[in-house]
Amino acid sequence: MRIDAINKMNQLYQVAKPKKTTGTGSTDTKEKYEVSRFGQDYQTAKAAVKASDDIREDKVSGIKKALATGTYNVSAQEIADKMVSKYFDSIL
Repeated sequence: MRIDAINKMNQLYQVAKPKKTTGTGSTDTKEKYEVSRFGQDYQTAKAAVKASDDIREDKVSGIKKALATGTYNVSAQEIADKMVSKYFDSIL
């Protein structure tokens, strides 16, 4: 058995010691990021949605008025169509 071969094998499996790096001397580097155009559009849309009202008072008042006067009519066919379309949209 050759001892020098064993020493070489041991060198292969030893953990490498960390090396010291020399700095460039400038520590004034600032990190910079840029938001993509899609990100900017998303932020704008999100702000617009947040600023808008949750309830559309004009629609609600019109429906309340129609309900109070008894003139609010909804077609059974329209209700059935919406129910079926919602059901099939949730499956797919």
